[in-house]
Amino acid sequence: MRLTAYQCQVIRETVADCFGHGAKVHLFGSRADDTARGGDIDLLVETDMTDVNAIVRAEIRCQVRIQQKLGEQKVDLLIDYPGRGEHPPIFEVAERTGIPL
Repeated sequence: MRLTAYQCQVIRETVADCFGHGAKVHLFGSRADDTARGGDIDLLVETDMTDVNAIVRAEIRCQVRIQQKLGEQKVDLLIDYPGRGEHPPIFEVAERTGIPL
């Protein structure tokens, strides 16, 4: 995994603050691969939230706060929640290859 302990802590705390303390977060993509270089921070967030408007607000807050704390980096969030109707193939990749933070 190519994140520092500080970056992991910031991400975990920010996800908990924005999506609730029961939310889970997994790192996937190139930052989860020790042999890769560069890349954005790809995160899968699993939350118990069900209100889509609240989820969207939480996602925006989460991205802004992570970038404020870690600096200008591209952060991509996939949000999984109860009742989500569609799961594009990237969700399967994130669940299969993701590293819990």
